[in-house]
Amino acid sequence: MVSLALGPQWLDPDWLIPTFGLIGILVIVFAESGLLIGFFLPGDSLLFTTGLLVATGQYLHYPLWLVCTLIVIAAVAGDQVGYLFGRKVGPALFNRPDSRLFKQENVAKASEFFAKHGPKSLILARFVPIVRTFTPIIAGVARMEYRVFVLFNVIGGVLWGAGVTLLGAALGQIEFVRANIEFMLIGIVALSVLPIVIELWRARRSSRRTGGAALAGAGDDDAESTAPPADGRGRHAKR
Repeated sequence: MVSLALGPQWLDPDWLIPTFGLIGILVIVFAESGLLIGFFLPGDSLLFTTGLLVATGQYLHYPLWLVCTLIVIAAVAGDQVGYLFGRKVGPALFNRPDSRLFKQENVAKASEFFAKHGPKSLILARFVPIVRTFTPIIAGVARMEYRVFVLFNVIGGVLWGAGVTLLGAALGQIEFVRANIEFMLIGIVALSVLPIVIELWRARRSSRRTGGAALAGAGDDDAESTAPPADGRGRHAKR
């Protein structure tokens, strides 16, 4: 296989899968789904590559249905741990200082995402790197009703865990995809990052509009303060 040189070797699915096999895949999916240390792991590209390798019979000699089932279980369990962690830690999470593996801005992004989309954020966040790690934790902090959390957690785990893996397996049957696997993985990574880029663009555009409106408002206030009295008599008008 062609190595995907988008980061260190230990984050490359082409190295991770042959080295650690199915157990390694499940551990990574579990960690990225709800552990604070898992936000940097290669979720989408890993699942896509897993499906492709199962379909082509390379390294992973397991039935596709079994691999998808185990991945979904790992994804749902990871979110479950994240929710319980957030519920137990609570607001203390927001006061935690930044470190090399923890950034407050990641928590802020997940909080904004959760506030904007509500329970369905548990599904949408599955397809957004970094956000998918912190969203179940934020759901726990917000004390989302447990039954609602479990429902959306399972739906998101199935759509993401099984969906991306099945996509890799389906496309892995196509000769063009197998011959250009590196470009396909780059495309998967790009699609994963796209939602973040769109959100950043929207936030920047919104801040510009807000700033422009504030300046316009300030200009109107200045104009009103310097305008002559309504009766047309200025400071030097004759009495």
